[in-house]
Amino acid sequence: MAVVPLCLLAVSACGGGGSRPSKNAPVAAIGVNSYLWRATLDTLAFMPLQSADPYGGVVITDWYVNPEKPGERFKATVYILDSRLRADGLNVTVFKEVSNGTGGWTAAPTSDQTSTDIENAILTKARQLRLSNLRG
Repeated sequence: MAVVPLCLLAVSACGGGGSRPSKNAPVAAIGVNSYLWRATLDTLAFMPLQSADPYGGVVITDWYVNPEKPGERFKATVYILDSRLRADGLNVTVFKEVSNGTGGWTAAPTSDQTSTDIENAILTKARQLRLSNLRG
């Protein structure tokens, strides 16, 4: 029973849930290049998002099925590796599965060009975002 009073003491020492951060507290920023981050989310917006970690720079989509090709589906993982807007600061991996006809899916190879095309689309969008920001 000594645990309950200790927990109450610890909670009361935190100042309760209604406290506000001080005006001098640092604002949390994402840990990667913001243009690459935004461009990644914009470029992959057509795919359902599974997870996005702006501090670690990882975006993982869920499986996406193109309505025109229901027998295959794709998933992407993007790693933003740098805080600068650089071509080598981005790594995209694309996974593909094809329907096996019985309701299941089987892994299939993807072209390296697919990942490269997505990387280039993200980089192009990031540059556009940066330029529009510089122009004001």
